[in-house]
Amino acid sequence: MRITTWAEYGVICALHLAKRTNESAVNGRDIAAREGLPADYVEQILLRLRRAGIVSSTRGARGGYALARPAVEITVRQIIAAAELVTFDVHCESHPIDEVRCSSAHECSIRPVWIMLQRRIDEVLDGVFLADLLHAEPAVRQRVGLPVLQA
Repeated sequence: MRITTWAEYGVICALHLAKRTNESAVNGRDIAAREGLPADYVEQILLRLRRAGIVSSTRGARGGYALARPAVEITVRQIIAAAELVTFDVHCESHPIDEVRCSSAHECSIRPVWIMLQRRIDEVLDGVFLADLLHAEPAVRQRVGLPVLQA
């Protein structure tokens, strides 16, 4: 699995908004500048997040984006699915190399492994909330079951 820039930037943008929940709406160009991301990319990602109900937008001079729900209710999977449209692409289903071999009518002993992997990835991402990412790395490592690095 490869995390695309759409997915990574989507999480970065959502986290940026989560850190600024007590402030007024934030415009996409400000997020892009503060996070060092391409502004056009950020605007497209924020539009996808808005369509998925993760962020809300306000028009006008003081307009911008804010989280539509509390960070404790938004999973990393929801963010990635909104930004990237899928969390794990089962390539043989989305881009079959052979219409016969890769069709659902044909038996494939490999496909169940990819489907199982997709489900496990989604389970992990569903277990991590945007609010979890507001903590320092050691706390996040502990939350997701990774060893805490010693300095």
